[in-house]
Amino acid sequence: MPRAKRGFKARRRRNRILNQAKGYRGGRSKLIRSATEAVDRALTYAYKHRKMFKRDIRGLWIQRINAAARLHGISYSQLIGFLKKAQVGLDRKVIADMAVNDPDGFAQLVATAKP
Repeated sequence: MPRAKRGFKARRRRNRILNQAKGYRGGRSKLIRSATEAVDRALTYAYKHRKMFKRDIRGLWIQRINAAARLHGISYSQLIGFLKKAQVGLDRKVIADMAVNDPDGFAQLVATAKP
């Protein structure tokens, strides 16, 4: 029985891995086994850090809102609670942007929220 060399499909699979590993140092960009390990690890971290990025950004918004709210004599948790009671439908991203770029608008928002 003749020996099967796999050919096109295997080469395509290897080349896909090596293309993903472009820019890696040393054998990690040239040797298929090292490249496969490096790419697998990189893809795992990429997936995990896409989730963590959302978490980190939300924390940043909360810090910005808290800092701006305390300038107006109110804490973050009180401000969010009062905004919910006043049925203000702004999310943390928009409120944080107002706190940084539109201090007057944020002051009006705090005045609206305070009982």
